[in-house]
Amino acid sequence: MPLGLVLTASLGLAGAAVASGQDSPASSKKDGEKLSYVVNTQADAGTVKRVKKEIAKADGKVVTAYEKIGVIVAHSSDAKFGATMRSVKGVETAGATRTAPLKAATTTDVGKPKYLKVPKSATGAQARARAEAEGKEPLESLQWDKRAIRADKASKISEGSKDVTVGVIDTGVDDTHPDLQPNFAADQSASCVGGKADTKDGAWRPFDPANDYHGTHVAGIVASPRNGVGIAGAAPGVKVASLKVSEPETSLFYSEAVVCAMVFAADHGVEVTNNSYYTDPWLYACPDDPDQKAIADAVGRAVKYATDKGVAHVSSAGNSSHDLAASEIVDDSSPNDTKPVERTIDPAECPDLPSMLPGVTSVSSTGGEDGKSYFSNYGLDEVDLSAPGGDRRYQTPKDPAKDGGVLSTMPEGDYAYLQGTSMAGPQVAGVAALIKSKHPEASPKEIAWMLKAQAKSVACPDEYDPDGKGTYKADCTGLKGNNSFYGHGIVDALAAVKK
Repeated sequence: MPLGLVLTASLGLAGAAVASGQDSPASSKKDGEKLSYVVNTQADAGTVKRVKKEIAKADGKVVTAYEKIGVIVAHSSDAKFGATMRSVKGVETAGATRTAPLKAATTTDVGKPKYLKVPKSATGAQARARAEAEGKEPLESLQWDKRAIRADKASKISEGSKDVTVGVIDTGVDDTHPDLQPNFAADQSASCVGGKADTKDGAWRPFDPANDYHGTHVAGIVASPRNGVGIAGAAPGVKVASLKVSEPETSLFYSEAVVCAMVFAADHGVEVTNNSYYTDPWLYACPDDPDQKAIADAVGRAVKYATDKGVAHVSSAGNSSHDLAASEIVDDSSPNDTKPVERTIDPAECPDLPSMLPGVTSVSSTGGEDGKSYFSNYGLDEVDLSAPGGDRRYQTPKDPAKDGGVLSTMPEGDYAYLQGTSMAGPQVAGVAALIKSKHPEASPKEIAWMLKAQAKSVACPDEYDPDGKGTYKADCTGLKGNNSFYGHGIVDALAAVKK
């Protein structure tokens, strides 16, 4: 589920524990309904080959197999398929990646973008000439978010290297947009929908530009070039690739697609991934449910594989106003592809994927006054950094950037304001790309620590109750250099290119 529109449906954790080996009651699997599964095995070719034969014997069909991490994606219409696979020698976890039949899921509309009416004077030849003379992009005055992280000043020193690519794992990117096309890396892009990479020309673009705009917006925040058109990204000199993972019509991000995107990024030279989503259909993946356990296992293996290959990962912390360090969270949104079941979970046991996985930099959102966005998740030692994601309700930046959302690119050459931790994450991904440009030998762990060390520390507020009614009331804990609202601070692009 993308995290770029205010308050995605979320909130909590699940009910009764499920006995080991049994399927989740929430799944309500029925014979004849085809589901997608991940079957996670020992990571060797012999075991994978043998398990693939067992899948066929169980009336399953292998979609693809990632031998290097021991993850097999399969389809089956047998309600007992998951349990059958879990009894096979060499299979460590196995489960359905969804609770709705293939191509039958639904999703909740969480809002529409606020479009900017872009005058021709901001995109034509005169605009380019003016931008070149002033050293600014035509719409840069509206980018309060870039000034907040000092990206405008950083660009005067370094815009980043064309040898560095940020992979946007999202709803697809419209690479025909004039403010994205110069920096787009088609040879590092693919559609991973369904779990198998499709590299045909344009496969990485949105299914429906009117609704699947999220990835295009994220891409502009990362790397819109300084080309005299529109806006500027946090790292306007690096490349951006599209790894499309969202299902058509529903925009849901299932685990088999996320696994494919991570492996593809690692095998195609992507240095940084941006992950502005959580892995559907479970907001939090709990190990007492065999399906959720298998999903977490598969995604975790893929993230580790990519990290070990040198890929740094940045993820949005989420838009549910949750304290991710709390002992209990109520989730009434999962599974989000059929009927949600209210549950109470311990986030220490049930992570948000991929944000709470090892090796992933988790980012909370700030508004136009550098305060925590009312919708943003938080949590001591769960949030690593913060960055501008917008807050239209309670933090409006100074003129001329009157809108409290983040301005970026949209499909078919457009621009719009959005808010959410989805907009905060790519600010950090862009700065990570600047660090990688300056320090090409830096490992993912070193990039993560440099991001923290260079961040602008922000102390906890005395109190946090933005509407004065307790709706979003939260307690900030920790020190100025590391607290539950801001992590190690607001990311700093200028520090990244100077140090």
